[in-house]
Amino acid sequence: MEDTRTLRFFNRGPSAVARLVFFSVLSLVLLFVDARYNYLESARQVIAVIIYPLQRLTALPGEVWNGAGEYITLQRHLVAENEQLHLQHAADATLLNQMQSLQAENAQLRELLDVTQRADYTMQMAQIAYVERDIFKRKLFIDKGEQANVQAGQAVVDNGGVVGQVTRVYPWLSEVTLVTDKDIAVPIQVVRNGIRAVVFGSGNISELELRYQPVNADIEVGDVLVTSGMDGTYPPALPVAQVIKVERDPAYPFARIVCAPLAGVDRHRTLLIVSSVPPLPERPVAETEADDAQRMKKIVKRSKP
Repeated sequence: MEDTRTLRFFNRGPSAVARLVFFSVLSLVLLFVDARYNYLESARQVIAVIIYPLQRLTALPGEVWNGAGEYITLQRHLVAENEQLHLQHAADATLLNQMQSLQAENAQLRELLDVTQRADYTMQMAQIAYVERDIFKRKLFIDKGEQANVQAGQAVVDNGGVVGQVTRVYPWLSEVTLVTDKDIAVPIQVVRNGIRAVVFGSGNISELELRYQPVNADIEVGDVLVTSGMDGTYPPALPVAQVIKVERDPAYPFARIVCAPLAGVDRHRTLLIVSSVPPLPERPVAETEADDAQRMKKIVKRSKP
């Protein structure tokens, strides 16, 4: 009796099989009604709104993990791409500098070719091979020497004007002293008024000096100086310098005139050597004191009756 009561107490309501059948049928009915008439659409929307925060909360760890992975991947990609762009930029900058250098050199070669075609004297091109390391010596070496019939004393010019003068010749090289060297003097003529003078190097790569000009000399800032051609070394009418400063102090007998060289004495790599200059008449031989005395005796004898 006790065992039967105990079983009845824990066995209330329909059986499990009956509940399974009931809820299965109910589910089929609800599916049919919802599919046919959409009666549960509003309820489904309310339930979706209620459970949306829970859905987002449960999906948040996965989204954070995926976002972190994408960020790290994107960061690595951007770093690699940035490094590649830096390398490409450096390579492009090098190529651009080379192209600009070649364009400048090409333009200068065209101007040098034009100079050789317009000149009445022969020229030959030469490349600068070395530059004097001593900053106090304005000299350089070109790749033409005795094998190219280069001689000491020949003028060296570029498309801008006088660069210097050949001072020493080797079998395969020649030493050129720049026009700005202190030991170089160039006879010049002022284009504006024809005044003849001599311009001297100052030792400064960007300056020349027009010395021994009176304070009242007709020389102004902006005057262009060209070679006079009266020394037999430099052909006439080659641009040399332009006056950039004139200082006149009555306390001194001469004006201080500073000029800037017109040639690229420190820029270009290709130069022109003036191979031949129109010859000048030979200078008369200087007479000695004995010749002067003999000539005076002859004059005295002729003057006697």
